[in-house]
Amino acid sequence: MSDLSSGKGHTDENFPVASWLVRADCRAPIMAFYTFARAADDIADHPDAAAHDKLARLDAMRAGLDGEGAPEAMALARMAQERGLDLVQAHDLLGAFVQDCTVNRMADWDALIAYCRLSAMPVGRFVLDVHGEDRAIWPMSDALCAALQVINHLQDCGKDYRTIDRVYLPDDMLAAAGTGVAALGADRASDALRGVIVACAQRTGELLKQSAPFASAIRDPRLAAEVAVIQRLAEDLTAMLLIRDPLSETVHHSKPRAAALATGAIVRLGLTKLRAGFSRIRAGIYA
Repeated sequence: MSDLSSGKGHTDENFPVASWLVRADCRAPIMAFYTFARAADDIADHPDAAAHDKLARLDAMRAGLDGEGAPEAMALARMAQERGLDLVQAHDLLGAFVQDCTVNRMADWDALIAYCRLSAMPVGRFVLDVHGEDRAIWPMSDALCAALQVINHLQDCGKDYRTIDRVYLPDDMLAAAGTGVAALGADRASDALRGVIVACAQRTGELLKQSAPFASAIRDPRLAAEVAVIQRLAEDLTAMLLIRDPLSETVHHSKPRAAALATGAIVRLGLTKLRAGFSRIRAGIYA
């Protein structure tokens, strides 16, 4: 499957993947999941491969999870068995890549979020399971992961349309704005298309409001720090999308800005947890 590789690695992603913040003993399973996901994503997004070929290769990925098949999937399956981890998240993720090969338009926002349930939410759930976190916090993780996925779609909306004829902007929102997918082929977004992008960014902001308490709810301090960083980066990118045109402008962080945002997020998380600790102490004293 190397012939379909994009050459993209975990350091090329929008958001941290198993960064130095994550405990060393948790990095191996997270990277195994990432390698599996990256290989499947490269298959689904290859601009020249035929749909039937992509689907056959994704079948090999699924077979690897169950025994014999793609090496990336087999490696993840071995790691999951060693760590006692559930592979349902990997199977769900493959469902998203199969959908990418068979569906190239989103009817409405609900359809986009349903796609995110397969393409993004399983990643956060797997990472939480690796750390042994309480599954009660899955809804906050789901909201953050969905937001990250939509941000990526908005950033790449023009490129995805031009290279693989895939559009994640909801059809009903485009129609209501009096425009269509062809507008994504322009060098600059029309006012109507900008309105749709802004509306999607605003809805993404609502998802980020739901995920705002997520980092503070995580027991593992290092994972909490990484999630706090991701949340802050996502908030800033969403704010960029409200004012920048992804067809003609850069909607990505420079390294200095990302570093500054990350530092601020970790400091803010530390202060939040410190205040919570003092509140618990006071409650105990005056109980």
